[in-house]
Amino acid sequence: MAGVPPLSTSSRVLASSLVGANLVIVLGMMQVAKKVPFEDPNVLNIVRGIYLFSNFLIAVLYYTIYLKINKKKDLTTLKYVEPAPMGSSEEPKLVTTTIYAYDNQQLRNAFRAQLMGIVHHPLKGALEGNLTKIHIFGQPASGDLKRPFKQAAGLMAGLQNGAAQSDKKAVEAAEKAGRGGAKEE
Repeated sequence: MAGVPPLSTSSRVLASSLVGANLVIVLGMMQVAKKVPFEDPNVLNIVRGIYLFSNFLIAVLYYTIYLKINKKKDLTTLKYVEPAPMGSSEEPKLVTTTIYAYDNQQLRNAFRAQLMGIVHHPLKGALEGNLTKIHIFGQPASGDLKRPFKQAAGLMAGLQNGAAQSDKKAVEAAEKAGRGGAKEE
């Protein structure tokens, strides 16, 4: 794909290990589900309770991240080039925002994705999120956690827009072309 930098070796290894871990979890849960007597109303209610509790934990986790983002309110300027939508003739556009606004947007996207993908091991996805790593686990925003975040490689990655570019050359080219650049607040 043009304009999308190739994944580094460490990113490929991480992506393949995450895909492998997800596959093992799904196949393992399918085997466990075969053994669980869902016909028993008590067992069914326990499983429903676990499911609801995990979604409650995710809501608490995202609310905690929201509070930490608002407490830090990092107004450092962040520039990156957002890829054009898949299949459109538009060119990639420059986005100039703040870390505060970017994190809030990413949190909204994560919450929306959680609502959409609530069926597939939701707690694992929430705990592996970049914002969780930064704001809950206190990891520095460098390497794979440097903003703008790299999109995870997966089965649906080819259907998405591609990774945002934040290198100086891409940002300057987008600024010269006049594509975006207004600071989002």
